[in-house]
Amino acid sequence: MALTNFFEIRTKLPGSLARTGVLSTPHGLIHTPAFIVAGTKAAVKALTAAQVSQLGGQAILSNTYHLILQPGTELIQQAGGLAEFMGWHRPTFTDSGGFQIMSLPGVKITPDGATFRSHINGDQLTITPESSMQAQHQIGSDIHMAFDCPIGYGNAATAAKTTRQNAEQTLHLTHTWAERCLIEHERLNGDLPELVQSDVSEGGSPREKRDRPVATGAGDAVRGWTSSCKSCLYGVVQGGEYMDLRQQSATYFANQPFDGYGIGGMYMAEKSQKYLRAVNQILPETKPRHWLGMGAEPIDLFVGIELGIDTFDCVAPTRQARNGALYTHQGRINIQNAKYRTDFTPIDQDCDCYACQNFTKAYLAHLFRAKEILAPVLASIHNERFVVRTVDQIRASIESGTFHQFKTQFLNTYYQA
Repeated sequence: MALTNFFEIRTKLPGSLARTGVLSTPHGLIHTPAFIVAGTKAAVKALTAAQVSQLGGQAILSNTYHLILQPGTELIQQAGGLAEFMGWHRPTFTDSGGFQIMSLPGVKITPDGATFRSHINGDQLTITPESSMQAQHQIGSDIHMAFDCPIGYGNAATAAKTTRQNAEQTLHLTHTWAERCLIEHERLNGDLPELVQSDVSEGGSPREKRDRPVATGAGDAVRGWTSSCKSCLYGVVQGGEYMDLRQQSATYFANQPFDGYGIGGMYMAEKSQKYLRAVNQILPETKPRHWLGMGAEPIDLFVGIELGIDTFDCVAPTRQARNGALYTHQGRINIQNAKYRTDFTPIDQDCDCYACQNFTKAYLAHLFRAKEILAPVLASIHNERFVVRTVDQIRASIESGTFHQFKTQFLNTYYQA
């Protein structure tokens, strides 16, 4: 049963799928469109929770796969949930980790789930749709993602070369697993107290098992929240680069009672436009859409929002910052280039972040050359603020009706058209 009053649309941009809105979660509001800061292992690289808040971050996304491995979801539950554990106290998302798991060498996929070895200690582990939901409820995030099966599992680099047959098979698994995730999520949320965890060996679809009595035991105590704190579940649309499969997946999820939708398997904004448009024209307008793993480039943000995306997450801002790659309104720069050693101007004259307001390119160049810990900290503050602020400005431009002018000016300047 989808939650009511979870997503409210505030403004629509005529002639496009862009809109502004508000997500209401147990840990607070998220004004959309919004960039969700990546905190994969319950930590944003090089930044404290207070710094993420100061730079305008509204929510943090962590990865269930990584948290299962370390420190373990039971420990996070004992700490009071993800927000309490990491000192964030604001909205949180969890990705199921399906993409990371399916990318592991040697992963074994069966109708029941995925079996793989931990990259930390070599232990063999199995994650099913049910155990993924149990883990995310233990983590206590506000918004969960269904456990999905991207195409090209076992080697992410070959995903684009996957055969039609593989794409169809993995899409079938994604849909089958999504239904099982939904049932387990509803049970853990307290919506379906009579549900039993589905077991594919019993036969019959998960929906057909709703009338079976549930056994009491450890599975009933996995939730880290009180009964008044309902988490949300997003189904994840897949289908690769096959338009008919994308449309099939969107149609499937549009007819399921998910609270919102993740869109996975699309990592190049310009190449993905036709798929995004087709998918978001099918998905219900009244529910939010999250573009998984996107936001490395400004064009990603503009394309996604114009085509109906409400939230994004991406590790690129901090990853690039650690390598000295910094966003500016005139394009991305490498602060380790020789010309910046004596450049006493801010990283970006138009940026209001702590790094730009207090330090120069010359200072950042020195920190990177000296391998000071402060270097990735200041660079990460700047990059995250740049992306978060850009999405905030896009949201304001939709509300004021100036989106198209802002998009043209911003992208022309950034890419120096």
